[in-house]
Amino acid sequence: MKTGLVSITFRKLSPAQIVKLAAEAKLDGIEWGGDVHVPHGNLATAREVLSLTQDSGLSVAAYGSYYRAGESENQGLTFGKVLETAKELGAPLIRVWAGKKGSGKADESYRGIVVKDLQRIGEMAQNSGIIVSIEYHGNSLTDTNESAQALMQEVAHPNVRLYWQPPNEKPFEYCYDGLKAILQHLTNLHVFYWSFAEGQHQRRPLAEGKTVWSEYLGLSASIGHDIWALLEFVRGDSPEQFLDDARMLRQWVASL
Repeated sequence: MKTGLVSITFRKLSPAQIVKLAAEAKLDGIEWGGDVHVPHGNLATAREVLSLTQDSGLSVAAYGSYYRAGESENQGLTFGKVLETAKELGAPLIRVWAGKKGSGKADESYRGIVVKDLQRIGEMAQNSGIIVSIEYHGNSLTDTNESAQALMQEVAHPNVRLYWQPPNEKPFEYCYDGLKAILQHLTNLHVFYWSFAEGQHQRRPLAEGKTVWSEYLGLSASIGHDIWALLEFVRGDSPEQFLDDARMLRQWVASL
């Protein structure tokens, strides 16, 4: 298991600042976001960010594209542009979302459109040696365990996999069982710890999530291939908190 940072955790920092912070935290790499740090189609920036990353002894873990299967092509963002950028960035994986409707609002026709697009982009990326991985996310077809599992059966493409994070406001048992059920499709994890009180999510120090994250990481480490655990949603967007969280994550991973 490798450790890293999701770049959009610090949207206001430059790529050079993010690289410096990740290196200070002694992480292994960075997932670069396509909305701020490595914009779609900006190949010069992609090459520059790759160089910055590698020169600091870090790896590119993934390209967080924000491409929505079944939607983005119609809104001006082609997967061809995403893929071209990912290749220049040296990303082994592209993170995408499964549409923009939650499973409770998506009818069979809509699911079919998303599935067909995921199969298409999975094939495109496979030809370039890059994995497509669908993030667990609200307002998409991975918003529940059941829908995410069904989606993988529907897509049934070896190059389309899953990028897991704990579903919001769900008990540990639900999250753990959902993760266990999709281990054969798992690529990476987004690691953060939130509390939920008075109708609001509150970002908390990762150390407070030791009980649950020790279980998630232990389960994920059993899959038999490389996987990234990537920090996101730092309390207060604080670099100091991030360094504390990174230290905790490295300790947990080292103890697996």
